[in-house]
Amino acid sequence: MNSILLMARAASSSQATAGGVQQYSGIILMVILVGVMYFLMIRPQKKRQKEEQEMRSSLEIGDEIITIGGIVGRVVTIREEDIVIETGADRTKMKLQRWAVNTNLTKTEQHRKEVEAAREAAKEKKANKKETKEISDSVKEAEERIEK
Repeated sequence: MNSILLMARAASSSQATAGGVQQYSGIILMVILVGVMYFLMIRPQKKRQKEEQEMRSSLEIGDEIITIGGIVGRVVTIREEDIVIETGADRTKMKLQRWAVNTNLTKTEQHRKEVEAAREAAKEKKANKKETKEISDSVKEAEERIEK
């Protein structure tokens, strides 16, 4: 009888230990899941919102913009919370809230031009290296011919 009680106690203590490990592994899994969600979803969204806010705060008179509704216009007046844009051939003026600006085409075009210029510079640098290598190779060949 005593041996049966001892076996039951041993079995229950081993189950309690395994249950405790399972509890902690579940908590650890949840913490890892929240961390992954933060880095894959929340952080990029906050970064995008910050960039949009910076774009809206850096609007200047003369910038061409697109609103959230798809209206294209040129900024005429900038106030604290709103802007006035000019649209179309008849130069219709519209007053909009700053948050309604979706894209600043002027800044986008400038960025695109800068990227293209950087690419062209990289291509030229690569071509110059290639020409320099070809010239140095031909100089070496000429020196070898002279030595012979």
